[in-house]
Amino acid sequence: MRVVIAADHGGYTLKNAVVAHLRAAGHEVVDLGTHDGASCDYPPLAHDVAGRVVRGEADRGVLVCGTGQGMAIAANKVPGVRAAVVADTFSAEMAAAHNDARILCLGER
Repeated sequence: MRVVIAADHGGYTLKNAVVAHLRAAGHEVVDLGTHDGASCDYPPLAHDVAGRVVRGEADRGVLVCGTGQGMAIAANKVPGVRAAVVADTFSAEMAAAHNDARILCLGER
């Protein structure tokens, strides 16, 4: 599976852990940043991930910020996207299966 991922400074550490986990599981991962813990704006990152998923450049997307909420709001502004904030595997499975969410939003904090 090809996964595109991004995080702001509030999700930088968790993003790196998710990237390592996905790669270890054999997935192709495109890491759009941020690539350090410096403060940055999340909307451009969310729009980039969402656009790539909608255009079919990735099967799934992952966005990480402090709560996941900001990333989800920004990503869902892109026509055709369904991004969901989840905190457990059941919610993640149901969001994908029943709501066609292809972007997972996580909160690091």
